[in-house]
Amino acid sequence: MVRFVPMTENEFQAYRKNAIEEYAQDHVRAGNWHPAEALEKAEKEFQHLLPDGVASKNQYLYALVDAQTGAKVGRIWFSVNDKAPQPTAFIYDFLIDEHCRRRGYGRQALGVLEEKARELGIDTVSLHVFGRNQAAIALYQKVGYEITNLVMTKKSLGSV
Repeated sequence: MVRFVPMTENEFQAYRKNAIEEYAQDHVRAGNWHPAEALEKAEKEFQHLLPDGVASKNQYLYALVDAQTGAKVGRIWFSVNDKAPQPTAFIYDFLIDEHCRRRGYGRQALGVLEEKARELGIDTVSLHVFGRNQAAIALYQKVGYEITNLVMTKKSLGSV
C-alpha cells in the first residue's frame, strides 16, 4: 500500500528544480512554448502556485512511499480550490518512479488521494495530462477519470 508523506522543505527544493525543468520540456515537446522561454514560463507558474514552498496555501505536496518497505516510489502535488461553490482538487504533478511502475502504485496513490480529498470535503478531482502520455491516460481512465476537454493540434499542414 502507498502512503503520502509530506515533502520537507529540503525535498521540495530538489523537487522544484527538477519539476520546473520537466514541466518546461513537456511544454516544449507539446509545441506550446518556445525552448528559449520555457524555463522562465515554468518558473513563473511555479512561483505563482507555490509562493511559500511546501507551506503554500491549499497546496499539498507529498512523497509517495511504500508502506511496507518505506521506499519512496513517486510524488504527488495537488491543490484545493476552495473559492468554488463546492471545493475541488486539481492534480498538478503525479509521478511513479520509473523503476516502480506497473506494480499498482499509481492506482493505489490515486485511491489515497481520493480519501484525502473526501477528508477535505471534496468530491471532484481534475488533472491535465499531455496527449502523448498514453500510459497515464490509460491509468486515469481505468480508475474513473473522464475526458472533459480535448485540444488537438495538427503540426504538419501539408496533407489533409
